[in-house]
Amino acid sequence: MKKILIVKNITHEGAGLLESALVQHGIAFHCEDLSRGGRFPDPRHYSALVVLGGPQSANDAMPVMQTQLRQIENALHEQIPYLGICLGMQTLVKAGGGDVVKCRVKEIGFLDPEGEVYRIELTQSGKDDPLFAGLPDNFPVFQLHGESVELAATGMALLATGKGCTNQAVRVGKNAYGLQCHFEMTDTMFSDWLNIDSDLKRMDHISLMEQFETLRKEYTETGLRVMNNFLTLAGLV
Repeated sequence: MKKILIVKNITHEGAGLLESALVQHGIAFHCEDLSRGGRFPDPRHYSALVVLGGPQSANDAMPVMQTQLRQIENALHEQIPYLGICLGMQTLVKAGGGDVVKCRVKEIGFLDPEGEVYRIELTQSGKDDPLFAGLPDNFPVFQLHGESVELAATGMALLATGKGCTNQAVRVGKNAYGLQCHFEMTDTMFSDWLNIDSDLKRMDHISLMEQFETLRKEYTETGLRVMNNFLTLAGLV
């Protein structure tokens, strides 16, 4: 069986809960880190493609981003199962003919500017989609982005919305998915991000850890469910 291809845009934003699910099911995967000089392999040699987050923009003119967009276009053309998180969602939408735009206000952390937990709400399409099977209509998420997406007029379905940046989960074509919020984060990853990410470094780390601890059980169960659902719809479990 072919491996899953996991593409990192920055070293510290890894596969997290997805990797846990892959190990549990004994699914082989290959990880390529573009921020360390890795090259984006041809996704047609893999069973599925996962593109993770990073500080770059899908609008960047740099060759590494242009290559990423072309390879995602190849995956869409071949209907290779795709999961994009944060930047990986934005590159998916860009490659599929949509737009990537600045957020009116950055979404950072577990709480919005009014102190309410970031939650996303499934649309009817989202409720009917196998990616969110077994999940409630809304659930808490972790946010870390300053850009958002505008969907193309055709070929894209909005699966979940948020109060700030509206478009939080999308499907492009039959089996390519983008998630603006982070479902993959583990406690180890979060600890690393607090000391690396420029936005998180400026925030109160004690409060952030307390918020994570409060939401940890629901957040982890939701993340693992989404990851396992993706592996199921991709025909890997």
